[in-house]
Amino acid sequence: MNKNYYAIIMAGGVGSRFWPVSTTEFPKQFHDMLGSGQTLIQKTYSRLSSLIPQENIFILTNANYNDIVLEQLPQIKPNQVLLEPAMRNTAPCIAYASWKIKKMNPEALMVVAPSDHWIEDEKAFCDNLEKSFQFCEANNALMTLGITPTFPNTGFGYIEYDKTDKNDIKKVHQFREKPNYETAKSFLHAGNFLWNAGIFIWSVKAVTEAFEKFQPQMSELFLQGHEAYNTDNERSFIEQNYAKAENISIDYALMENADNVYVLPANFDWNDLGTWGQLHEKLEKDDYKNGVINAKVILENASNNIVRTDAEKIVVIDGLHDYIIVDKADVLLIYPKSKEQDIKRITALANDL
Repeated sequence: MNKNYYAIIMAGGVGSRFWPVSTTEFPKQFHDMLGSGQTLIQKTYSRLSSLIPQENIFILTNANYNDIVLEQLPQIKPNQVLLEPAMRNTAPCIAYASWKIKKMNPEALMVVAPSDHWIEDEKAFCDNLEKSFQFCEANNALMTLGITPTFPNTGFGYIEYDKTDKNDIKKVHQFREKPNYETAKSFLHAGNFLWNAGIFIWSVKAVTEAFEKFQPQMSELFLQGHEAYNTDNERSFIEQNYAKAENISIDYALMENADNVYVLPANFDWNDLGTWGQLHEKLEKDDYKNGVINAKVILENASNNIVRTDAEKIVVIDGLHDYIIVDKADVLLIYPKSKEQDIKRITALANDL
């Protein structure tokens, strides 16, 4: 394995649209959402460790999830878990990780990947990642993996690349915000738009230079910790200074400003598993398109539902179509799939009961 390859797994999100399974105390990345026998973070770690040395994989997460990470990933050491003492979006935590890794290895190449995505063809993913690493080793580039859109999705940001670029790795023209339906249809018709999957690849040299150019205050903040990184003083420095960083995403902080941004259209199927409906798409289904996790079911006059319970509960359903049915401890959710975006709001109401 290439000792210059590093990975940062982003595992600090809450996943509120997967309530009641995903909660603030135990969010979706720590659940076996697909019934595969592995949690989402375990699958992500396994996928990356086939290409990247295990000691070079770091988990970025909320301080509240430290024990869960160490329990689910017993292969890693406590110093491979980088704890965010405050919620500050993706740019500050990536900046922190980048300067920490740069001190370890100035020749490092790193991938930043979410902990909760579904990728079926893991070999294709690793091939794309290897190709990106090689490009970033040879070029001063900030790279991302883009997903070829299969329908006009309004829930993702898009990456527009140069139509005239005939190379496999394309120069990015611009990032586009989540569109309305008509705009999303026009993106698909144009043929040079990709979904933004939030997977980034670069050398530590390229990314720290970009931070210094476009986020000088944030750069100065984390550079102050240079002597502390990879020592017993690192956590103390982060606890005292992290909350001073601006709350900003890596897209706004760097990617939308830099002119050395490239994208590789991915060769693997991908799903960000952001909602119950997206999870339903990836499950094996019966002849009536019902997807079931854990439960033993009797389904009559029922179609296109997703059913999830704790270990092998018997569930009987008659006359439901296009519903989310989730039984978790002291919560039972029976909710139309068409309104799944409202679950985040419903979660807040339930917390007030």
